[in-house]
This record gives sequence, C-alpha cells and structure tokens, in this order.
Amino acid sequence: MLILLADDHAVVRRGLRDVLADAFPGAEFVEAGTGDEVLAHVRRQRCSLIVLDVNMPGRSGVDVLRQVKSIAPDIPVLMLSVQPEDQYAVRCLKAGASGYLSKDSAVEELIKAAQKVMQGGRYVSEQLSEKLAREIQKPSAKEPHQMLSDRELEVMRMIASGKSLTEIGEALHLSVKTVSTYRSRCLLKMQMQSNAELVRYVLEHKLLS
Repeated sequence: MLILLADDHAVVRRGLRDVLADAFPGAEFVEAGTGDEVLAHVRRQRCSLIVLDVNMPGRSGVDVLRQVKSIAPDIPVLMLSVQPEDQYAVRCLKAGASGYLSKDSAVEELIKAAQKVMQGGRYVSEQLSEKLAREIQKPSAKEPHQMLSDRELEVMRMIASGKSLTEIGEALHLSVKTVSTYRSRCLLKMQMQSNAELVRYVLEHKLLS
C-alpha cells in the first residue's frame, strides 16, 4: 500500500503520516509539496490513496485533482482543506474526489474517511451529507460566486481577507499580472465594479474560513 501525502507544509504532511501510519501498518508513504510533484508521482507509481490539500501553490488543488483523475482515474483522492466545507466540497466531488474533509476534523474521522475511499466509497461529513440531501430535495438557484472558477474564487477570498495583489501572487506562486487578470474576471462575472463590493459579498456569504 502506497499513500501519497500532498500539502505545501511539511509539518502537515508529517502529522498526516503519523496518523495514517498507525492506522495502516506496513503502508509506505511519499510526499509532495506542489501540484507538479503530485503529478510526477502519479505518473511514476501506483498509489492506493492520495491525500491532497485544496490550497496547493501554483495551481489549485482542484486543478491538480482533475489532472490526477485524467492520468489515473481509479486512484481515490481524499481532499483536505481549511476552507468552508459547503463552498468547496461540492466542487471537489464534481472534479472526481472520493472524499472531502476539513483539516480540523478529528483523527478518527480522517482514518474513517481514508478507509472508506480506499474501499471504493465516498466520504463527506454528516453535516455536508445532510446539506446535500436538502439541496437535492429543494434545488436552489445558483449564486454568483458559484460561476467562478476555483482559482477565481480563491483570489476573491484572498482579496476579501485584506491581501494585496502582490501578496496573493507570492502565496499562489503567480505573477501580479495573472492575479490582476483573475481579479478582473471576478468583477466581470460578479457584475461588480470594485474590491469593496467583492469584500462585502464574501463577508455576507461567509466565504472566508
């Protein structure tokens, strides 16, 4: 059994390794700090499970997920994130994730999720499962931010958190010009004129973690 742990923070990867090593004796682990490293591992060797952070540098974890599934569609991918579950989980599941889990979940829940997705199942929290069931029973109109791409949504949230374009670029390993383009797309799709309107929207819809 080979488990790939993908997160840009070494301390997080170490914590995941310690938890899963106890739960799966004999498992081998490889680590990746960027999306490119994840894809290189997937092309090189067969994994039993990938635990992937939603917020990877350079390209979003959801983008990496889509590429992983195009290369090896049968590998289960468990997404981890500090982002609001109801905003990102559905995006991840639609992109091919086998499960979605908040980083502040209990150790037992991480193990349970890993076991379930490796057995071919899907895993979401009980709270999210109930929310999805309600939405199926009573479909709601799509909100403006749901039209944004994963990276556009990420940039909008970072703007709302007070980060400058330069700081966003450094965090995501993107040029300021590219970040500015994402900002412009957000304004266009959201039919807004300024950052202040984006900030107000993000706060009103509780899109910040």
